[in-house]
Amino acid sequence: MSLFRRFLNPKSKSDKKQESPENADRGKYMPEVKLPTDERFMLNFKNNGGKFLYCEDESEIREAFDNILLENDWYESECCCFDPNLRDRFKGFNLEFTKSGTAAFYLSNSEFLIANDGSILISSNQIKECKLHELPANFVIISSTSQLVDTIGEGLRGIKSRNKQSIPSNITTIKNFETQKEGDFMSYGSSTKNLYLLLLEDL
Repeated sequence: MSLFRRFLNPKSKSDKKQESPENADRGKYMPEVKLPTDERFMLNFKNNGGKFLYCEDESEIREAFDNILLENDWYESECCCFDPNLRDRFKGFNLEFTKSGTAAFYLSNSEFLIANDGSILISSNQIKECKLHELPANFVIISSTSQLVDTIGEGLRGIKSRNKQSIPSNITTIKNFETQKEGDFMSYGSSTKNLYLLLLEDL
């Protein structure tokens, strides 16, 4: 738990380089240090520009959600949400739930969180048959620590295992969470989202 708490207090890049074992002085023949799955995800997710809120229980989820609404002035706004369980879970926040891509923000859960690139794996279970660019620019994603996996391949196997009767379609990842920088060809053509991740401890 202390790991996640550390990420709630961002530090400078120079601090991160000094603290990270991956950046420590190492001989060229030394084996590469591999960070734990959770720490790798958080580093990559934050480097992608994502905003992360760690929550120990449901009351902290609700408090964090409330703070996001206040910060962005989203109270009494439209919220795009396809999941009836999430609509019921947050029905007391004075939101107008809709399925419109013009809403103030999109509320959803996820399939898995991918540590190797800090991305969020979603499918038609979350976004139906919509393309990412058809959804609002602001995302609020509710996930749990049990959804952390190392690779996209591991996440895809997990989706297949959990949906043996009918594998969902429209499987994609979101990993660009800040305005595209000039000359950043790696993110050319991708759909950038202003994304908040509320991560619930469930392990």
